[in-house]
Amino acid sequence: MAHAEDGSSLPRLVEIMRTLLGPGGCPWDREQTLSSLRSYVIEEAHEVVEAIDGGEPGALQEELGDLLLQVVFQSELARAQGWFGPDDVVAGICDKLQRRHPHVFGDVEVRDADEVSANWDAIKALEKAERGTFDGVPVALPALLRAMRIGQRASRIGFDWPDAVGPRAKVDEELAEFDAACASGSDEEAERELGDVLFALCSVARKRGLDPEGALRGTLGRFVDRVAVVERASDEAGESVAELAKRDPAALDALWSQAKRGQR
Repeated sequence: MAHAEDGSSLPRLVEIMRTLLGPGGCPWDREQTLSSLRSYVIEEAHEVVEAIDGGEPGALQEELGDLLLQVVFQSELARAQGWFGPDDVVAGICDKLQRRHPHVFGDVEVRDADEVSANWDAIKALEKAERGTFDGVPVALPALLRAMRIGQRASRIGFDWPDAVGPRAKVDEELAEFDAACASGSDEEAERELGDVLFALCSVARKRGLDPEGALRGTLGRFVDRVAVVERASDEAGESVAELAKRDPAALDALWSQAKRGQR
């Protein structure tokens, strides 16, 4: 029989988690803390993103389940501390969604998605009136994604360019400063200037509506695939990885170009 897909199965997950954490439950689960689960939350979130990029529904379903487990797991650990429980977590996000969608759950009228986004930001600002501009942007975010969020927040208070032309010019400026830092021999200064280059590139991406995190993931994926093609070709030729590494640069470049053409 098909499931109703109305969320009514979620209490089963909560019940299973309570059994695992209860007397006679799983020793490993019972040893965990909020801190010890931190890396698992990050890992599962990244695996969800990988499943989205892979376009395989079955993999996405599985990875979303793993991420949901982390939500329930941490909620149960918090309940044991007397802080809150899974129902509080659900109630909190439900209240927030209704509060921030007055055009759906209230009598506010909007013209388009841009106005919805503006209203969301205005309501959020009222909710967190005493917080700073960058409060709520997690330090643990991947750096490129955090750069995007920082740029978006800075834009709200006027620290931004009107279009992509400004940050693109900034990229050239920061690259020149990076080159000068490298020439000076100071690794510390070069690293600082490299960070400025990356932040400027993220600003260009933000103004162009591009995703730098996704762009870099795509590039890394293509790079890995091309190296794998080169390794397979080398293996089929009876050449070991060590022998491949000893090839002259021109031969390696030819193999790379062949692998690149095969991806197109």
